[in-house]
Amino acid sequence: MKILKAFKWLYPGMRVKRWSFLAVFGVIMVSMGFVMVISETASKSKTFAAVIIIAGILAIVTGIKRIIKSFVTILLPINEGDLVDKVYNKLILERGPRVVVVGGGTGLSMLLHGLKEYTSNITAVVTVADDGGSSGRLRQDFDMLPPGDIRNCLVALADAEPLMAKLFQFRFGEGTELKGHNFGNLFITAMSKVAGGFDAAIKESSKVLAIRGSVVPSTLNKVTLVAQYHDGTESVGESQIPKTEKPIKRILLRPAGSKPTHEAIEAIKKADGIILGPGSLYTSIMPNLLVEKIYKEIIASKAVKIYVCNVMTQKGETEGYKASDHLGAIVEHTAVGIVDYCIVNTARIPDSVAERYKDQGASAVTVDSENIKKMKCKVIEAHISTIKDYVRHDSGKLAKITVDLIGSLKKAKA
Repeated sequence: MKILKAFKWLYPGMRVKRWSFLAVFGVIMVSMGFVMVISETASKSKTFAAVIIIAGILAIVTGIKRIIKSFVTILLPINEGDLVDKVYNKLILERGPRVVVVGGGTGLSMLLHGLKEYTSNITAVVTVADDGGSSGRLRQDFDMLPPGDIRNCLVALADAEPLMAKLFQFRFGEGTELKGHNFGNLFITAMSKVAGGFDAAIKESSKVLAIRGSVVPSTLNKVTLVAQYHDGTESVGESQIPKTEKPIKRILLRPAGSKPTHEAIEAIKKADGIILGPGSLYTSIMPNLLVEKIYKEIIASKAVKIYVCNVMTQKGETEGYKASDHLGAIVEHTAVGIVDYCIVNTARIPDSVAERYKDQGASAVTVDSENIKKMKCKVIEAHISTIKDYVRHDSGKLAKITVDLIGSLKKAKA
């Protein structure tokens, strides 16, 4: 049976026979040329032999190249241009620094989009405290962890066709019971049932999107985010916290003692750089740090620890906060040593944009570098904002700054 299968390579249209024969013919020509060089003494004969050898080498190279191309065309559904990208991603990006990014929301996915152009050794440690929107409904209906932030990170790291990424972000509109739901959220929900768990669903979804790196939840425990205020009251639920509009005294997770995922802890231990944010201070970054052991592992790590401060304050969370207030809140909830470098935006926000944000109860974060330095944290000031519909960090600029910083300090330690 094996012999019969081997003969299939000789079937018409297999794109192998002619190039195999050409390569073999090239080997024969090279062999004949060397025999002539050894046996002949006349210079004309040696010149002719050299021509035969060169022609034989060209035949071998052409034959092998065509055979490889035939296999690549058949086995990989990509063209030659895509193949170059695949090889680059495999051989070059895999040598990039090991980066762990901690957070959630649009800020985290934005940074991941930029980082994947520099390294494929990325681990996104993502909050699972979301209880609003499509994620909140699925969490309640199916008693599962919210998939929204996970989905955004998967799409940000996707190396699949753009159409697949758009499909995962597609949101159903009016006139259907699926109104407000996101296809990616539904896919992860269904996959969690088929694959046997939320973590398994993330891994299978990662394969579908062919992501560069990995996305892991900070915990697999079903946790609820709680904000405590100075007047003794509290808000329960991530979606409720911004609505209260009172200065937050402390954030905590219920139930207490949530266990971190093994993948998150291992990634932190092996990291060259750990980045907190960008993202909502209390509802995206902090929930991960409050998971048992995570912030202690970050402090114990020899990696470069970077905090990316938000460009704008957020109504109901950080109104009136300066850059040092953001960092101070993180230190207060964890411990000194959680951050080595703080990246702050120094690009000016246009007045027209600032006015629009003022109507929403938000403003540009004041950069007070001297106060940050007093907290034993180095400051990196840079123009890293971009303005479209909203003020956001520039993913390309921010990724370059963080990767360069991690790379330079890694070399210094070597």
